[in-house]
This record gives sequence, structure tokens and C-alpha cells, in this order.
Amino acid sequence: MNFQQLRSIRETARCGYNLTEVANVLFTSQPGVSRQIRELEEELGVDIFERNGKRLTGLTDPGRGILVIIDRLLLEAENLQRASQEYAGQEIGTLTVAATHTQARYMLPKVVQGFRSAFPKVRIALQQSSPEHIAEWVLSGKADIGIATEGLSQFEGLVSFPCYRWHHSVVVPEGHPLLAKSPITLEDLAQYPLITYDLGFTGRGHIDDAFKKADIATDIVLTAMDSDVIQQYVSLGLGVGIVASMAVQKDGTNGLKVIDSAHLFAQNVTRLAVRRGAYLRQYTYDFIQQFAPDLSRADIDEAMRTSA
Repeated sequence: MNFQQLRSIRETARCGYNLTEVANVLFTSQPGVSRQIRELEEELGVDIFERNGKRLTGLTDPGRGILVIIDRLLLEAENLQRASQEYAGQEIGTLTVAATHTQARYMLPKVVQGFRSAFPKVRIALQQSSPEHIAEWVLSGKADIGIATEGLSQFEGLVSFPCYRWHHSVVVPEGHPLLAKSPITLEDLAQYPLITYDLGFTGRGHIDDAFKKADIATDIVLTAMDSDVIQQYVSLGLGVGIVASMAVQKDGTNGLKVIDSAHLFAQNVTRLAVRRGAYLRQYTYDFIQQFAPDLSRADIDEAMRTSA
């Protein structure tokens, strides 16, 4: 038994049993992957995968149990490597952070700046995507930290921490009729075409829920994952924007006016997640605490222990 065999099993399950894709992930050949799987099955004396001819179609019952053990073994191997790196050079390495555009654009710059001052030899790799992809990257080990909304708490393999609460704001061009409303209502908003986030991004679910509960139909004419893009199209007069409060320019320098809508939509919670059971290097703790100052190292360690 060797780690290459274990990785072949894990990646085969992750890649939907497509051995060509597995070979690309592991930088090997498809016959090589097939051989690794076959040799481990022969050594263990059980079939890990169900087959239709030569094609793999799923996990057998024993295979599902074996995959859990393989995931744990590979995670501990990665932890061992991280621990050795920690003791060899505590201030050298790469921290990969996956975040939504809004977090990366508006909330992370000061954190990254402070982190770089404390750990100048640590390289930061910043990735941006949807909350679902962020969770997948952290679960797979492709990212050390994930930052997004509440959705991160729904993944069994992640330990997530609430960091701060925020709400949505409405943005309109100067002179828009909604500026005369105080306070605005959902009915007021529904009279105009709306521009907001794609499904699954930046609290979009809370926006839809509010209108649905009030039984109010909306005309969402354009969606995007980027707050700046949404506001650009609002400035062109294509509709009323609903964006994250941290993304708006309240000084009006972009030609838009901000209307408070905290009373219309449920609060959002930004969460930071790490993989359950992962070894966290010292600079990872530091980054987490810079992003969420109320979290102590003891809080983080306790959450990791109780979630194990």
C-alpha cells in the first residue's frame, strides 16, 4: 500500500469516476491510475468501485467505508508535512485563501496588508469563486481558508467561524424617485427593474426570501457576482441595485446614492472556514485572527477539537 494508490482512490471518487480526469489531476496516465486502483483492491481483497465492464460507476459499500479512512490518512499525511514545515521555518510558506469577490475586494485588503507586514516571507494565493466552489477547494486542500457567507456552515467537512454581520443597501442614480421615500418598502423596490447578485452569491438568498415571504413579484433584469459591475449598470440607468453594504461608496463619487435597506432584508453573516482536522500553521492562525479579531487561538482550537 502506498500514498499514490490512496490518492488514486480519493481522486477517482472526487472526479466522478472519470479516470482521464484523475490522471490529469495526479499528473500520471490513465493506465497508471487503473493499475494503482487494481493493486490496492487486490491487496485489500475487496472491490472498492462498482464497474460496468471496464468503466467505474460508483463506490461499493466497502468502498464507501474505505474512502473515509483514505481521506483521513491523506489528511494526516498533509498535516505531518505542514507540521514539519512549521518547525523547519515558521515564517515561510504559502497561504491560499479562497473568497467571494466582495470579500476579496472590500474586506481582505487591510487584512492582507497587515498579514504581509507580520509574515513578509509568506506568499498569499488569493482565489475567487462562489461559496460552493470555495467550500470544495477547502475540502480538497486546494485552499487553506475559505471566506464567504452562511453557506460554509452547511458542509460537514468544514469548521467555520462567524466573523461579522452585514446587510444589503440599495443604490440608485442621483435624482431617482426612491430617494424621496423614507423608509423604502419592498413594494417600492418592486416597482423598478432590479440589479443584484447571481444566485448563491453575497446573500442573494436573503433578498429572494424577503420578496417571496411578502408575496411580491420582482423584475430582476441583470445579475452579476461582482458588486462593482452591479453598480456600473445601475449608473447607466438600467435598474435599481441591491448590493452588500461594504461595497457601496457613500460619498457619492461614483454618481450613485445609497438608501438604507437593513430593515428589508435579513442580516448576513460572513464566515471563515478551514478543513476539519487540518493542521493549522502559526501564520494561518494569525490570518484568521486578523480577519476576525474577536476569535482567540483557544476559540479556534476548541472548535477544531469539538468538530473532530
